[in-house]
Amino acid sequence: MPALTRTILHVDMDAFFAAVEQRDNPKLRGQPVVVGGGSGRGVVAAASYESREYGIRSAMPMAEARRRCPKLVRVAPRMPQYRRESKTIFGLFREITPQVESLSLDEAFLDVTASQTLFGSGAEIAARIKHTIFDRTGLTASVGVAENKLVAKIASDLDKPDGLVVITAADVRERLDPLDVAVLPRIGRETLVHLTRVGIRTIADLRRADDRVLVPIFGRFTAVTRQRAAGIDDRPVVSTRSEKSVSAEETFDRDLTRRSDMERELLRLAERTASRLRRSTLVAGSVRLKIRQSDFRTFARQRQLQPAGNSTDQIFSVARELLVAWLEANPGVRIRLLGVGVAELAPAEQRDLFADHSGLLAGTVDRTVDEIRNRFGSASVSRARTLGKS
Repeated sequence: MPALTRTILHVDMDAFFAAVEQRDNPKLRGQPVVVGGGSGRGVVAAASYESREYGIRSAMPMAEARRRCPKLVRVAPRMPQYRRESKTIFGLFREITPQVESLSLDEAFLDVTASQTLFGSGAEIAARIKHTIFDRTGLTASVGVAENKLVAKIASDLDKPDGLVVITAADVRERLDPLDVAVLPRIGRETLVHLTRVGIRTIADLRRADDRVLVPIFGRFTAVTRQRAAGIDDRPVVSTRSEKSVSAEETFDRDLTRRSDMERELLRLAERTASRLRRSTLVAGSVRLKIRQSDFRTFARQRQLQPAGNSTDQIFSVARELLVAWLEANPGVRIRLLGVGVAELAPAEQRDLFADHSGLLAGTVDRTVDEIRNRFGSASVSRARTLGKS
């Protein structure tokens, strides 16, 4: 019996959050709907296809979305509902294959190579998944089918919404070459500017470009970028992925201008991040600070933790040091967003038992706060230092 051709599916729910809201409230169907924050500083978390006709996209400031579409309907997020729908959808995936790599609540790669014996070709499996998702949830999905993750992901976006696109090895070049180079990974806004300057606009342009043109732009990633432009990708579908980072961030209703207000918000974010670490029985080896100014310029600063830890005070202390150093170099700024993240995660029990860990693991205050919140909810208790108003 010949070996089955490697077959990867990329399943992407169509405007997931917005679609759930339109399904649950018939009055929203056909309307330009966005899900997101309601304050003047809120951002769009998801946009229905009706709102996308106005150029509205996720991560766009809500004020800009309203300027583009005065009749826009904003709906507050209902994360518990979206998680329930996601659980149903991922349960369906695992009825087809155990090889499921979650990318978010509404997006996943599936390796269905071995499933073809039971369920038919990749295209047949994709059609089955789309039909079953709609039957069980009333929601639509777009699916790309290919021999690797890169091409499957590109394919899923070619016929949205409710699409099914198959790209075989024989037609990869024909299908990818005319596409905008921005569909490839590692092609961000700044990289796109550099590529446009040297006349590279399509995947074909990138694939054919000389190293003398690409190396100054991509450096050590030149070879892999050229492979991606040729549709080459040997990454496996990873069904169990350990958490690589934990973070919390906040966009403020009014810009923060006083250092005391910034530090108070930073403590809240550090507490949320540390609490998530402790719930997962993890420690972190580094802290990352994210700062977005009122003009949307965004900065990041990072520092190692020696040794690793998960206490609120430790994470806040390092984040505060990073913030103070940044403020000294940027006096008089107005801050729109702050974020505190941690990375280099490891199980807490793997720490060196003979090292000096005083104050670096959760102390009495952290444990007490965690226990109260576990019983009565996250809003049931707060540190006094976080209670002031900006």
